[in-house]
Amino acid sequence: MDTKKLLNSTIKIVLPLILGGGILYWMYRGFDFGKMLQVVQNEMNWTWMLWSMPFGILAQTFRGWRWKQALEPMGERVRNSVSVNSIFLSYAVSLVIPRVGEFARCGVLSRYDRVSFAKALGTVVTERAVDSLIVLLITAIAFLSQIRVFTNFFSKTGTRIDDIFGMFTPMGWLVTAICAVSALILLYLVRRHLTIYNKVKETLSGIWQGVMSLKGVKNIPLFLFYSFAIWISYFLHFYLTFFCFQETTTLGITCALVCFVVGSVAVIVPTPNGAGPWHFAVKTMLILYGITDERALYFVLIVHTLQTLLVILLGIYAWIALAFTRKATAPIEVNR
Repeated sequence: MDTKKLLNSTIKIVLPLILGGGILYWMYRGFDFGKMLQVVQNEMNWTWMLWSMPFGILAQTFRGWRWKQALEPMGERVRNSVSVNSIFLSYAVSLVIPRVGEFARCGVLSRYDRVSFAKALGTVVTERAVDSLIVLLITAIAFLSQIRVFTNFFSKTGTRIDDIFGMFTPMGWLVTAICAVSALILLYLVRRHLTIYNKVKETLSGIWQGVMSLKGVKNIPLFLFYSFAIWISYFLHFYLTFFCFQETTTLGITCALVCFVVGSVAVIVPTPNGAGPWHFAVKTMLILYGITDERALYFVLIVHTLQTLLVILLGIYAWIALAFTRKATAPIEVNR
């Protein structure tokens, strides 16, 4: 590996860690972690947290099933177990290097079921397009459902939009600016690498086939069911954690929906599992809904840590399961 490639690889690994770690340090400087341990042991309702975990598993499972369905129109057949385990592993790998999981899961299918890497990558592009539309729909629903709430809030308190902006400290504005710039840099790097990647004719063809594969999906209703089930599961994975803490129990589903949307947008910033930007965005919304700064910090740190732990455990499970999975000696011709 030459110096330039080594430098680029180092930057891709180190910068997201510095960015996420820097935001977390700024948010939790002077934080009493000993008191947080007391909250976890004595004040937290673990029953609701345990109820939320299966939905995190379901979201990734539905994604694996949908991916298998998207590959079928191109003549690519994969096993359910391989497809789902590739998703589990991809999320865990992305904790180390953000976004690399998308390539890792394509590599798993290529290795175990002899699926064309380029075609698999093309279907990932299709998936992201579908997911983006669903997130936009959820965002619209969240905004429309909260118009009256925000209007009442402004009219009763006399608060103006510029007052809301005034609640941010200079450091808060700096963190927001850093997140925005990081997201733009990520988009530039993705566009640059795709441009280089697309110079290879075979790869371009495979990606295009993947993007167009949606037209050939045999069971569109099932594909749509999987697509919405993914995000419903993600939402329930987050929403049920509201009932773990006394302060958030009464906030309601609309507040959870707004926080979920804001958090989903925040993870665009390239940090491991959205660490840092997700904490900052969700904490800010909780404060707007009347939660104290300290309790909001407890919520986002505990919830994100436990959900990240689930991702790690699923990744370990997938790694072990794939180690015992027989590799196909030829492209699979029938579903298994």
